[in-house]
Amino acid sequence: MTSSIQIADHGGVRRITLNRPQVHNAFDDGLIAELTAALENAGNDHSVRAVVLTGEGASFSAGADLNWMRGMASASEADNRDDSLRLATLMRTLQYLPKPTIARVNGAAYGGGVGLVACCDIAIGVDSARFGLTEVKLGLVPAVISPYVIHAIGLRHARRLFVTGELFDAGTALQIGLLHQCVPAEQLDGAVDAALALLSKAGPVAQAEAKQLALRMAGADEARAESIDRENAALIARLRVSEEGQEGLGAFLSKRAAAWCAPG
Repeated sequence: MTSSIQIADHGGVRRITLNRPQVHNAFDDGLIAELTAALENAGNDHSVRAVVLTGEGASFSAGADLNWMRGMASASEADNRDDSLRLATLMRTLQYLPKPTIARVNGAAYGGGVGLVACCDIAIGVDSARFGLTEVKLGLVPAVISPYVIHAIGLRHARRLFVTGELFDAGTALQIGLLHQCVPAEQLDGAVDAALALLSKAGPVAQAEAKQLALRMAGADEARAESIDRENAALIARLRVSEEGQEGLGAFLSKRAAAWCAPG
């Protein structure tokens, strides 16, 4: 059985690669579990100075896997809540990881993929990447990733992108703060290496404290985040089993327009 992620260490840097290129590194139960465990391991490994998160193939992460979504569409509200809590745990683990993290955004990121980018300390992406928080088109909301996306891009931008579900390019991602740097594909590794070189010059204990300081001063408390995750998991579970959520998921999986879409 092929692993959903690949892990490689070099000079104190742990590179974690989402390894489902055939589905654009979309999330399913296996990937969520493996990535959460890998991040926890990296956080506890004293030999790891920094973590780089990236995707195999043309995309960073397309968000939810179609088969996973199909299963959740027919699951109970309780099962949907448990499923959402596992994704929330992944995002919270990355957000509060006691090591510097870099999102090496090698291609498109949608939904939960945007959440992963937002949870990293540094985000560097290719100029051809596309992004989207398209959940409202399915009658859903970007519930469990919302605290991290809002911290990354601010409330004003989040409000627009949450309600329109529009796609946006790398230049816009840079402008609103989702990306810190936007480069041509051939310069991506060089840009990541430059960031890693800066990180290597700092004391690891000071870095961990500085990261937590920034989060704390911004009002991002891990204990409170866990409580928010439970609330947001309950919200998305309720919406998935609602009439509108069922219509939106059914329309998407059937490749047809949802009932609320205007003709034309």
